[in-house]
Amino acid sequence: MVSGSGISAKEVVVDARHHMLGRLSSILAKELLNGQRVTVVRCEEICLSGGLVCQKMKYLRFLRKRMNTKPSNGPIHFRAPSKILWRTIRGMIPHKTKRGAAALARLKVFEGVPAPCNRKKRMVIPDALKLLRLTAGHKKEKAAVVYERKKQLNKLQAKAEKAAEEKLGSQLEILAPVTY
Repeated sequence: MVSGSGISAKEVVVDARHHMLGRLSSILAKELLNGQRVTVVRCEEICLSGGLVCQKMKYLRFLRKRMNTKPSNGPIHFRAPSKILWRTIRGMIPHKTKRGAAALARLKVFEGVPAPCNRKKRMVIPDALKLLRLTAGHKKEKAAVVYERKKQLNKLQAKAEKAAEEKLGSQLEILAPVTY
């Protein structure tokens, strides 16, 4: 699906599940400008990199932007995942020119898989997949490493306590009444 890939199907259906928003948008924008018809399904499962709180604060800052005198004229803040993807792609296309408007007209975006697309083969874009694009060391991986290390340390501590008990033996009986 990458430009120059030689895919010249009438219409390409892309399954957006577990794809990164920006990477998917840039690849699709390039394909649209090259004349490819693209339909994107399951937009509700697109991923954003970064933490949840950070992404929420960024979106709330975006929502605050509006025209002062007449907010209905100002930026329109889409809430639907498909419209968020559509607007992201629009930002990567010269949509005010005839070429850009034609490219944007070749794009269809949906939440879920609607009836005309459910029988067609859905493609993934490896360059935009979260699994392949996000580097190791993100929070979940770090948490797993920390958890494993903590389990090892607990085992070592239990082993050390057992060795100390064997070594001290009779002296523990003397120390037992003096608890701290």
